[in-house]
Amino acid sequence: MCQFDVKSVVIGGWIPARTVESAARIRRNAGAAGKATFPAVDAETVTLVDDTNREMNERHLLYLASPMWAAELRTDLLPWLKTVPGLDGDVLEIGPGPGLTTDLLRELATAVTAVEVDAGLAAALKERSAAANVDVVHGDGTAMPLPPNRFSVATCFSMLHHMPSGQDQDRLFAEVHRVLRPDGVFVGVDAVDSERIREAHAGDTFVPVDPATLADRLELAGFTGVTVDLSNGYRDRGGQFRFTAIKRH
Repeated sequence: MCQFDVKSVVIGGWIPARTVESAARIRRNAGAAGKATFPAVDAETVTLVDDTNREMNERHLLYLASPMWAAELRTDLLPWLKTVPGLDGDVLEIGPGPGLTTDLLRELATAVTAVEVDAGLAAALKERSAAANVDVVHGDGTAMPLPPNRFSVATCFSMLHHMPSGQDQDRLFAEVHRVLRPDGVFVGVDAVDSERIREAHAGDTFVPVDPATLADRLELAGFTGVTVDLSNGYRDRGGQFRFTAIKRH
């Protein structure tokens, strides 16, 4: 098992240990405990068996705040992001977590709005992004306090499977469609369901997205030109897909 020292975690520069520790404390105080929930792969019909574990386990959170993950994103994700049209404009990120993907977006975009449902993570990202082109909003991706037709690009990276249900994922797709401007692009990355991924999410809510049904779900939300690509796994872990979709009206 990988172990990380929270006192040496770096996210685009120095970040105090309290960032991860405070988020972990929120989870402990909320009483999140018990067995992980692994619903069926068909996220359109899935219902949670046990809804008590909505948060990440602490080991998972530490990894997402680690230099190892930052390096992996820069090697495997950044080159793809540079090909996305409109990413130099007004960009939305849903579910940034500790913010390593936000660090990539802020290098490419004129402005980034990051919507994070976890109060502790949102506060930490807001604090360290105060002088940057990043506006952090503590909010729910299924009901964002944002105007319609605003963003040139909307993004979500490895967060859809942390949502409580497939219905919540579909509500997020509809909400992204609302806030994108016409011809805006929705791009994302998520995990392909596997035993290894499930083990990494022990103690988390885990609702995998089936790549085979994702295009239909995005089209129902109003998107066109949907592509789903399973050919670009992370070189050290494999098991991911990327998608793009366009708002045409």
